[in-house]
Order: sequence, then C-alpha cells, then structure tokens
Amino acid sequence: MSIRTHSATEEAEDLFLRCGERVGLRRVAAIDQDAFVGLARRSESHFRPWILAPKTADEFDRYIKRFDQVAADGFVVCLLGTKAMTGFVNINEIVRGPYQRGVIGYGAFVSGTGHGYMTEGLRLLLDYAFTDLDLHRVEADIQPANLKSVNLVKRLQFRKEGYSPNFIKINGRWMDHERWAIVKGQI
Repeated sequence: MSIRTHSATEEAEDLFLRCGERVGLRRVAAIDQDAFVGLARRSESHFRPWILAPKTADEFDRYIKRFDQVAADGFVVCLLGTKAMTGFVNINEIVRGPYQRGVIGYGAFVSGTGHGYMTEGLRLLLDYAFTDLDLHRVEADIQPANLKSVNLVKRLQFRKEGYSPNFIKINGRWMDHERWAIVKGQI
C-alpha cells in the first residue's frame, strides 16, 4: 500500500494526514459533530458492549477536547472519493521519555464495516504514530470476545502480550481485556 501525505494548508475537510488506496486519515474536528454523532447513533448496537462512542453534541464536545495532540490525538477514517467517515481512531496515553508509546482506540461505523477500511485506516495511523510522532510502541487493549477487533490487530502484526481482568470500565462495568502491542519496525 502506498501512503501519501498532504500539506497543512489544505482546507479542513480535505486535510488528510495520510492517504491509502481507499481511505484517508485526518484529525477529527468540531465541524464533524453532526455527521459523527449521527453515525455513532446508528452504530450503537454494533459498538455494544465494546465501546461507547459520543452520541450527543455534549459527548462529542468532551471527546474532541481531550485531543490535545500531546497526550492524545483523534482522527477519522474517511473514504477518499466521498470523504464520508467510515470510522474513528485515536492515540491515547501518549508517554514520552524512555517509553515513547501510545494506546490506540478505534471503532468502525456500521455503514463502513466489512470492507477493510479500518485495517487500512489503522495502518495509516501506525505510520503516523511511528513516523510523525516517533513512537516506539503502540498498544491496543481489546475485550477477548471482540473477535473482529482481535483479528484486526492480528492483520496488522500486533502480538498478544497479556490478559488483564477487570481492566477498563465500560458502560459502568469493569471489563477484562487482552493487551496487544506492536513496536516500530514490525510492520
């Protein structure tokens, strides 16, 4: 897959940090609120019980405010032709110093599942994380029963490193998670 980058002077709607064959990766922005919230609402049963995506204007506002581009950064995966959002990805808990690592989170909107868009989008995110952010390590915490997510990180060469019971609280419940990771140079 070829990866193309674009200059920062392009309009927000056209600003892809990375482009693959079919999708582009760009930062999520306030202008995305209506489309994102609508897609998240339509995808709610698809996301359950794995993640909680913002389904209201207030939730979306809190969601994007946490992306300070230092400790966390948020993106949407969009089709190159239509610019329609197919999913979202973020890098959280970015730690510098001797760690140089981040933890990714992601979700495919139900309208974009089954086409490989998230595989391509996460590949673009990894390229960004290892190249632009100069991270050494990217981690993903996945509920064991979320086989689509497990298979996604396997396709991207992540390796399973462990299991943590009652690791992350989702929708009021502590959920077990497998810990997956990839280091720079593995892809």
